[in-house]
Amino acid sequence: MNAAPHTDSAPVALVTGASRGLGLALAHALAAEGWRLVITARGAAELAGAAAGLAAVTEVVALPGSIVDDDHRAHLAEAAERLGGARLLINNAGSLNGAAAPGAEPLPRLADFPLPDLLELFEVNALAPIALTQLVLPQLRARSGAVFNISSDAAVVPYPGWGGYGASKAALDLASAVLAREEPELSVWAVDPGSMRTRMLQEASPGEDISGEPLPEQVAPLLLDLLRDRTPSGRYRAEDLAAVPAPARGGR
Repeated sequence: MNAAPHTDSAPVALVTGASRGLGLALAHALAAEGWRLVITARGAAELAGAAAGLAAVTEVVALPGSIVDDDHRAHLAEAAERLGGARLLINNAGSLNGAAAPGAEPLPRLADFPLPDLLELFEVNALAPIALTQLVLPQLRARSGAVFNISSDAAVVPYPGWGGYGASKAALDLASAVLAREEPELSVWAVDPGSMRTRMLQEASPGEDISGEPLPEQVAPLLLDLLRDRTPSGRYRAEDLAAVPAPARGGR
């Protein structure tokens, strides 16, 4: 799906989980700054709607599918290469519990977590982002690019009910830190956006009023400041970024 005129020198970003929430907010913020986009999500209809809005601003390729699928990841990497080569990878797609069945317990206790669902959870939240990064690394290396891995405070705080999700995000955090050491020419950030007014948070908190939480559109610019400032690789929290002026974070 093509959009308004662009230059071949415009950078390319690959964003997973981009049909709604933080992924869509990040995609819109990047588009407004002239980035071309490859976006993906499991829901084809929602992704098409997201792509239609983005296409009014930039060139966008939308490929629906699951990031746990080997062929789909390969198609994403190929699409980014055809568009000009990825300079940025945002691993945002995630799952609360790995369960595909509607009505499943959103946050099962570890003692009750069905092992097939737990395996799928780790595949979505940790293994698939690592696998996609492997495929896109040649493009990122050629452009001194960057990787955003979306984390959570549940990766470091032992909340009851969040053990599966938190453990999968903790695995992604450690992988991010190791990748930063192994690929020093890249910027690799694990970013904790904090609680946001999203469908995922509402699913995790049935019946609770989350209207006081910030919108993803308010959080996305804080995270992208890491990219604008070329902040050193590491783990960052949106609430800390909001409290520190951008120049104080320093460049690489």
